[in-house]
Amino acid sequence: MELAVLEALNAERAARRASILVTELTSGRQRLVTPSGIAGDPLAEVLGEALRSGRSRLVEAGNERLFLTVQVPSPRLVITGAVHISQALAPMASMAGLDVTVIDPRTAFATSERFPGVDLRAEWPDVVLPRIGLDPFTAVAALTHDPKIDDPALTEALAAGCFYVGALGSRKTHGARLERLAARGVSREALATIHAPIGLDIGAASPAEIAVSVLAEIIGELRRRPAVRGQAA
Repeated sequence: MELAVLEALNAERAARRASILVTELTSGRQRLVTPSGIAGDPLAEVLGEALRSGRSRLVEAGNERLFLTVQVPSPRLVITGAVHISQALAPMASMAGLDVTVIDPRTAFATSERFPGVDLRAEWPDVVLPRIGLDPFTAVAALTHDPKIDDPALTEALAAGCFYVGALGSRKTHGARLERLAARGVSREALATIHAPIGLDIGAASPAEIAVSVLAEIIGELRRRPAVRGQAA
């Protein structure tokens, strides 16, 4: 591999951005394609599908055999609120392959006893989120019902282009939330992408059932995300 290609690949990996290394098997030539460059690439359709699936593969283009090495950052779930739903959701999400972080400044709730083995941050979201660095491969679930905790996280998630942003609460509660976020400068288009009430409508009642509905919705968005999601706006 040429040094320039390797350096570019490592830079994309370090920044948690998706990319595809295209290798011509006959000549050995390689090039790196990022999501922003897919539309203008002669292999746009094939590259887009490879990025959506997240799977490396062997393809043929004309008389050339190519190997596509797909690099997609591991998906993450950031939860605000160390609540009962979070206690069920965190281990479920981990089992599904998501890296989970729970954020709640309320130290009475954010304890290792309640969240064993979880990346737990007993801090305010506006303090910890810049350090975590949200991106298009991160899902955010706001579960506290407390605007002081949830609103900053939602604002940050929408600005970062997270592939899923959901918030707990009734439609009336969400209406008030939209007004607050709009006052923070969040656009109408961004607000329309929030999943609220959070989770699929499966008639969930208990915290565990609600957690199932939330995780199912997150997985649905993760698998349907478009190829251009690899670059933050």
